[in-house]
Amino acid sequence: MSIDSTKADDIALVIEEAIVSGELEPGTVLRQEQLSEQFNVSRTPVREALRRLAALGLVSFVPNRGVRVRTLSREELHEAFLVRAALEAVATEAAAANFTEEDLAELEACEQRFSRLTQELRSREPGEGRRSIMGDWMRANHAFHDVIYRAADLPMVEQLAKSARRTFSGPAVWAPAGDRSLDDLYLKNDHQHRAIRAALAARSADGARELAREHVLSSFVLLETILEQVGAQPPNWNRGRVATR
Repeated sequence: MSIDSTKADDIALVIEEAIVSGELEPGTVLRQEQLSEQFNVSRTPVREALRRLAALGLVSFVPNRGVRVRTLSREELHEAFLVRAALEAVATEAAAANFTEEDLAELEACEQRFSRLTQELRSREPGEGRRSIMGDWMRANHAFHDVIYRAADLPMVEQLAKSARRTFSGPAVWAPAGDRSLDDLYLKNDHQHRAIRAALAARSADGARELAREHVLSSFVLLETILEQVGAQPPNWNRGRVATR
């Protein structure tokens, strides 16, 4: 592997984490010259990093305007959730047969950390009071599901599910809810993790599969409501709405 290729990997990873964490908001322009200065490299690895991010659906090349962090339509976000719900169901069903006691202990630790962060999130004032913790909350959510992916041992399913996950991680972080009406949805998310863990502990493949699917679809309602509350919906958000609640 060439030095430029290795640098491109490193740059792509840093930018991806910034997008997923919400540090780089949708619509942000990424200028190659600025990135070259930031990472102290030539434009060659920067261009390659941006191409890789575009292949992941995180950025888009706009003619005569450069590269922007992608702003997804509601239909694209909903489709990403439908894809992940199906893949999550497959992975969780497969994991039920493979889970060891060590896996269950790790999953329980992840579930408890997510629960603590959910409680802290709900205890804070909506809006900016919650922004600082949203990144940790999202990473704790990912950690819970990553234990399941590993136990499932389905590399392609994991890769595709994580690709779908990337498309909506950022919006949930950069648009914390504007009032307390979402508290019940955050709590539901927490309870669903607990139910999934219990089903996996019971080796209930069918139960775990359906709980995982329901959990991801419920998460779409959470994200949708967050974006609507703060007025951060992508363009044409209401066009072609489908019943998801």
